[in-house]
Amino acid sequence: MEKIVLQAQRRTLDRTARALRREGYLPAVMYGAHFPSTPILLDAHSAGLKLAKASSSTLVYIELDGETHAALVREKQRDYIKNRLLHVDFQVVSLTEKIRARVGLHFEGVSPAVKDYNGVVVTSLDEIEVEALPQDLPERIVVDLSRLERIGDTIHVRDLQVGKGVEVLNDPDDVVVVVSATTEEVEAPTEGEMAEPEVIERGKKEEEEIE
Repeated sequence: MEKIVLQAQRRTLDRTARALRREGYLPAVMYGAHFPSTPILLDAHSAGLKLAKASSSTLVYIELDGETHAALVREKQRDYIKNRLLHVDFQVVSLTEKIRARVGLHFEGVSPAVKDYNGVVVTSLDEIEVEALPQDLPERIVVDLSRLERIGDTIHVRDLQVGKGVEVLNDPDDVVVVVSATTEEVEAPTEGEMAEPEVIERGKKEEEEIE
């Protein structure tokens, strides 16, 4: 992914967030272990385009007061009706200190168990927690479903390829995805099977009439 650089300016509290959005700004905040909480403003259009695909493990660079700060997107508030960002929280990080982050799983490929045995892929996790230097954090982790060849085949956390310098914090035995058999449908009774009780009942009535 292309390096994301955002131009920011400090925000004063003399105008409301709604008024700032009308003027084309995106209110945001920067904070960190060694960085005081600082309200900022971004260009709404430019930031919206650059942050559209950014995840919580995507490293961005914010230029503020002549300095560049590395940060992670910790929260994005969005107006889904108007399809625009309302507010963004950035965590300023040090490139020399490891941090924890949640990384999404991306499933790709076709499972032979689904294609050949009519299996069903059941996912148990859609993200995992990792620890790494900010610049080593993967934006996503690919899970190859083509490895699932038969019913019951499973991919565990220990099977994931996360990259050098990345430590997975989940239990290695946690199941990520498994192929299950489809539930057998109960077959409807045939016409002959439905008619049999009627024949028995009719025979009983005939016996009663003879008596």
